[in-house]
Amino acid sequence: MNVSVPAESALKDIFAEDFHIGAAVSSKTIKSQESLLTHHFNSITAENEMKFASVHPEEELYTFEEADQIVDFARKHGMAVRGHTLVWHNQTTDWLFRDKQNQLVSKAVLYERIRSHIQTVVGRYKGDIYAWDVVNEVIADDGEQLLRTSSWTEIAGDEFIAKAFEYAHAADPNALLFYNDYNESHPSKRDKIYTLVKSLLDRGVPIHGIGLQAHWNLFNPSLDDIRAAIEKYASLGLQLQLTELDVSVFRFEDKRADLTEPEPGMLEQQAEFYEAVFKLLKEYSDVISAVTFWGAADDHTWLSDFPVRGRKNWPLLFDERHRPKPAYYRVAALANHLRR
Repeated sequence: MNVSVPAESALKDIFAEDFHIGAAVSSKTIKSQESLLTHHFNSITAENEMKFASVHPEEELYTFEEADQIVDFARKHGMAVRGHTLVWHNQTTDWLFRDKQNQLVSKAVLYERIRSHIQTVVGRYKGDIYAWDVVNEVIADDGEQLLRTSSWTEIAGDEFIAKAFEYAHAADPNALLFYNDYNESHPSKRDKIYTLVKSLLDRGVPIHGIGLQAHWNLFNPSLDDIRAAIEKYASLGLQLQLTELDVSVFRFEDKRADLTEPEPGMLEQQAEFYEAVFKLLKEYSDVISAVTFWGAADDHTWLSDFPVRGRKNWPLLFDERHRPKPAYYRVAALANHLRR
């Protein structure tokens, strides 16, 4: 059942002079959250429906039905669409990397398969999708190693990253192309992301932006680390977008699963954090072109199952019934105050 939305100020209007305001959606939530989405957001991202395993489960089979529904929804309501994602070590069907004997394919075969995939997917939505997360999460989280080990690196080393951007640019020369990653504000990973993207720019690879996933929590990262990351990435001359913003009420290491509603003070602390974040983002609205929440309301959030299976979380600006939370009111009041 669709939930009606009261006539509070739309986020997309509040930040109209600053950046697009987006939400991750599914083929289900474009129906269950339709009023909320169309009132507050002017951009959407498919949460899963455009990932490799969703649209290309078998070599000779594409399944675009759910992705098409999302693009049709955006077209109907005049919303921008971000494409997510073309190259990732996760949610990628294994046939891409292996032959009929289950052996890893050659670099040439891998490149031809991903080139064809990108040409087909990006080409299908040319003119509808203005930006793509071309390469997702290739940076190693820990240690000195730059790239995470994956089937991509086993077959092609680091060369596949540049190839993906080149294929995407050929498929749609007008689309903005992003590298996207999480823990992007942690100093060690920030520096690795910077190193990778600078190397791509130095080689003339067509990349236009960096996606800061912004899966944050009430305790981490610090505002100083977020600011330092924005400034370091912006120094490359690229546009930045927050691509998957949510604010968990739990530390990542917190494994408790007993809460059925937020503890006293959690939502106020969350409101303070969101207010501080948006105050910071407005400072950098000359380089930040979009802020996309990874979901629209707390009735549908991946954090209700991660990292603790079955645990409820409340990371967004709207509650399970799509009503504004304290965080919404603090963000809206901040924007109105700063506009005066």
